[in-house]
Amino acid sequence: MPQITFDDLIKIEPYLWEIPQTFRADMRVPARVFSNRAMLEDILTDRSLNQLVNVATLPGIIQYAYAMPDIHEGYGFPIGGVAATAIDHGGVISPGGIGYDINCGVRLLALSITADEVTRDQLERCATELFKAVPSGVGRGGNVVLKPDQMKKVLERGALEMLEQGFGQTTDIEFCEERGAMNGADPEMISQKAKERGADQLGTLGSGNHFLELQVVSDIFDEKAAALFGLQKNQLTVMIHCGSRGLGHQTCTDYVRQFMPHLATWGIELPDRELVCAPFKSELGQAYFAAMQAAANFAWANRHLIGHWVRKACQSVFGKDIAVELVYDVSHNMGKSERHEVDGSMMNLLVHRKGATRAFGPASEQLPVKYRPVGQPVLIPGTMGTASYVLVGTKQGMTTSFGTSCHGAGRKMSRMQAKKQVRGVSLRQQLAKQGIIIRCDSDAGLAEEAPLAYKDVEQVVGVVHDAQLARKVVQLKPVAVIKGG
Repeated sequence: MPQITFDDLIKIEPYLWEIPQTFRADMRVPARVFSNRAMLEDILTDRSLNQLVNVATLPGIIQYAYAMPDIHEGYGFPIGGVAATAIDHGGVISPGGIGYDINCGVRLLALSITADEVTRDQLERCATELFKAVPSGVGRGGNVVLKPDQMKKVLERGALEMLEQGFGQTTDIEFCEERGAMNGADPEMISQKAKERGADQLGTLGSGNHFLELQVVSDIFDEKAAALFGLQKNQLTVMIHCGSRGLGHQTCTDYVRQFMPHLATWGIELPDRELVCAPFKSELGQAYFAAMQAAANFAWANRHLIGHWVRKACQSVFGKDIAVELVYDVSHNMGKSERHEVDGSMMNLLVHRKGATRAFGPASEQLPVKYRPVGQPVLIPGTMGTASYVLVGTKQGMTTSFGTSCHGAGRKMSRMQAKKQVRGVSLRQQLAKQGIIIRCDSDAGLAEEAPLAYKDVEQVVGVVHDAQLARKVVQLKPVAVIKGG
């Protein structure tokens, strides 16, 4: 397929563009991308919209194949892609539409102190304690090694299992998506190899774009929602970004391989084999869904345990009496069985969100009771040296994008390209001049995640806000960044 250009796009609304279903004969629905014109120029330099068109060919796909403004190329599906398939009408489930890092997501903790109440020395010490408390880096194991029976419980019960083992506090469950565990998880659907890869990785960050960040609330846009989320001006927060580590990656790999030989039997023809999928109601489709939920539970247990270490580290520096409360924890690599209104009727859908964040609006029963008056917190990390955001889901977003928002700034440059253009040592110096503390053993790892490798998070969040997919609540500025190499 030739590279998509501006000429192939129809402007539907100020921040919404469409590739019509007539663009290609095998498309089952149109493809839509939320963006402004300036950002589209970046998006059109890679093949992510070509991938979105491929997604629009999936059996059972409903309404549109959507892309968020942070879209970039991924495995089969673009990262920043959203696709809902009709569970009761031949809809499929695709591992590529969920991603290799199953339930990669973001957790935000709010401290009961402000930046004015701490010294620079304390911030430096806190960064060091966080770096020591939470292992990070490629393949690096943690302080917890799960025996087979313990792994089974974590896969079944997620964060709740960690709470019952004495880690964290009850509110860490209450303010977590799915209360930290999906009920359909089946540990038996996770391979032994995946379990072995994850056995010593609970409570660890991993590498790549995963991070811990000490932040300060720099601006408030929605006083009511901010107050409900427990956020105030100049408050210190900690953001955690990571997922299911090697266990999730292996689980995706396992099922991609298992699905491949069955495509002809299922009568599925794909424009790209990386879109490999299975009918959701098939035996293999259900096996993968149960395995995905188990891997998601592992990720929630992982972020829960990291949150526990973060709480202890902060209290060791700022005082044991400070509170470190969970604002919210939300996934941005997931397939969820949800009910949405489609053409006036409620439908059972399997919503794939790959590099896209659930953003449910007010009154949703899936949210903590406390947050239902305003909607779901939506956590959008920036890049090193740039702001992150807390948004809130909207009523309009529920019908416009199946209750979905962006997940971050979104890459515009490969890691290899970034390393060619950025020296890690220079980036450290640049961030230090901005007053940002860095704890990372690898200069190459820093270079890969340099801000210039990403889109402008202000523009990405601006599009989401202006398109009313989610509404800005607070801006968070980085104080210290903790990363693996």
